[in-house]
Amino acid sequence: MELRPLVMCFALCVVYATSKPTEKKDRVHHDEPLSNKEHDDTENFDYDHEAFLGQEEAKTFDQLTPEESKERLGMLVERIDEDKDGYVTVDEMKRWIKHAQKRWIYDDVDRQWKTHDLNGDGVVSWEEYKNGTYGYIIDDVDPEDGFNYRQMMARDERRFKMADQNNDMKANKEEFTAFLHPEEYEHMKDIVVLETMEDIDKDGDGLIDLNEYIGDMYNQEGDASEPEWVKTEREQFTEFRDKNKDGKMDKEETRDWILPTDYDHAEAEAKHLVYESDTDKDERLTKEEIVAKYDLFVGSQATDFGEALTRHDEF
Repeated sequence: MELRPLVMCFALCVVYATSKPTEKKDRVHHDEPLSNKEHDDTENFDYDHEAFLGQEEAKTFDQLTPEESKERLGMLVERIDEDKDGYVTVDEMKRWIKHAQKRWIYDDVDRQWKTHDLNGDGVVSWEEYKNGTYGYIIDDVDPEDGFNYRQMMARDERRFKMADQNNDMKANKEEFTAFLHPEEYEHMKDIVVLETMEDIDKDGDGLIDLNEYIGDMYNQEGDASEPEWVKTEREQFTEFRDKNKDGKMDKEETRDWILPTDYDHAEAEAKHLVYESDTDKDERLTKEEIVAKYDLFVGSQATDFGEALTRHDEF
């Protein structure tokens, strides 16, 4: 039986989850660093360039002259100024930085969009997604690999409905992104927690006990001793994860575990860029102020602004 790519991906994840891992499985969702470069503006602005444009685009900076770089940056500013009032605020800058850092997500959505928007009407309906992902598989009452595809489909449908904010069972590009990458959206985080708990909760009591917590990460399979990291995780569960000390993690405790409130690097960088460029100190930037400090944002090198502009327009 030939499986659709997404279903096969899920199946592989299930196989991985039930096999003995060689490394600790990490269910915690962390934001990736804006740049691996050191943030030291007294030396260079490499960190700021990668934070503002994304690491991959920053690699192509040296293709433009300063004049060309300023022109392209001015075009980019017009996209960052979402409300078209002539000013870039800290919030607008923060959203742009987050967008630049998540470009791989939008690339993934683009690929899947082409597969699932079968009639080309600019939305992906649940029926299109269901048929494109599962097709005839759900009618196989005895699949060779033993997976319950109807259960998988029901789980996908629940997530689709959560992402579908206007309840028409059709997803625009933003809703489809929330469906495919729910951890990136605040209104989807409850479904991320629920799905995680369903994966780990083996006795069906709606909670995660210590054995389920460890069992999700590690399968002892007769080993005489546990790795040191397993012992550490047992202590983490008892001392920090299980906050009310009832021996189990509930929904809120699981959320605190897998979706920690990290330091917001994008907000910090947005404030930094605005502060350094805001010559009249009104806490917002004009295009002129940004272009005047172009070396802070993009230097005298080039980036693939064409792709950046196109991607931002699409979303």
